[in-house]
Amino acid sequence: MPTRKTSTHKPGKTPAPSARPVPEATTHLPKYRQILTDLRDAIDSGRLKPGDKLQTEAELGKVYQASRITVARAVNELVQQGLVSRRAGSGTHVLPQAEIKGHVFGLLIPDLGRTEIFEPICQGMMRSPLARNHSLLWGHAMGEAEQQGVEAEQLCQQYIHQKVSGVFFAPIEYTESGDRVNHRIAAALEKAGIPIVLLDRCYAPYPCRSKHDLVGIDNRAVGYMLTQHLIHVGAKRPAYLSLAHSASTVTARIAGFREALRTYGVCPEEDMAREGDTADVAFVERTLEELRPDAILCANDLLAGRLIATLTTLGIDVPRAMRVVGVDDVKYASLLPVPLTTQHQNCHDIGAMALSTMLERVANPDMPVRDILLQTSTIVRVSCGANAKQQNPSKKRK
Repeated sequence: MPTRKTSTHKPGKTPAPSARPVPEATTHLPKYRQILTDLRDAIDSGRLKPGDKLQTEAELGKVYQASRITVARAVNELVQQGLVSRRAGSGTHVLPQAEIKGHVFGLLIPDLGRTEIFEPICQGMMRSPLARNHSLLWGHAMGEAEQQGVEAEQLCQQYIHQKVSGVFFAPIEYTESGDRVNHRIAAALEKAGIPIVLLDRCYAPYPCRSKHDLVGIDNRAVGYMLTQHLIHVGAKRPAYLSLAHSASTVTARIAGFREALRTYGVCPEEDMAREGDTADVAFVERTLEELRPDAILCANDLLAGRLIATLTTLGIDVPRAMRVVGVDDVKYASLLPVPLTTQHQNCHDIGAMALSTMLERVANPDMPVRDILLQTSTIVRVSCGANAKQQNPSKKRK
């Protein structure tokens, strides 16, 4: 972490460092980020020294030709980073190094290393400008299935013993005991008074919510948008496949999937969702026979990739005889034998927002609980058949 030299400078009100033109290197950034970068650079370089008073938001607004809301957002981030303090009636002052308090946060992510989305989420935390004065303790369960729960609870107790300032928690899924373990972990952290920010998913069953902040995406909307896309490109009988004991995110996606089917009058009397492993040939054959789908939306890209491989084994062409889509847009999605149409989520932004949310929660413990849902986008590739020559999907399959 960067250090700052002490100074004998006498504190006072200092002109804004940006009375000069904004550097060209920052002009492509959002206005609040330009202000934040310029003020932070002034503090780091010593142009703004410990004890100096920043100009008022109104004065900074004139310098930067920005609204007071925009200026306030930049100054609030400086407060979160521990670089300045705000006191009612006395203004905003640069803090001495000795007064900058760094936090230690714990990462409790049992699926880290197994699910591709969590590594970029963690990278997003570490690369955030807010991370400069804080530390992250990495922790994940290395065991298989049920052993994950045991290791996750042990890690939880380690964090409590170390008295971390907060825990980023991605609840366990795909195990029968996962729900019980998740609730025990949350209860233990609550009892210890340690704030929790949930990553990607809640441990309460959809549509219920826990009493902790969550940073992720709108999974119901994702299910709806992908189903709508399949219908728009010609699907008449979309199905949804997921694994048993999936997280509440998957239940939300299924809800969006069913809502889209109702909206477009597709298969209104049938349940087109099934649970099973898409690498299991027998399960896939049974699903095709029972549901007669012409398109399949998978809970994530991993299931979609496995499904494409299974369909290929069965002699079913993707996308001409079966359209397939996934969720996440992981690195290999575009590298599959049939490039995968999927829903992209910006994991780095989720990580950065999670850190910001945690710092706000630590500073204001009584704030209302929030769901912070970042936007996603549909990435159209070959597997959905959007650009492929159409062929009768109901033809006899081998």
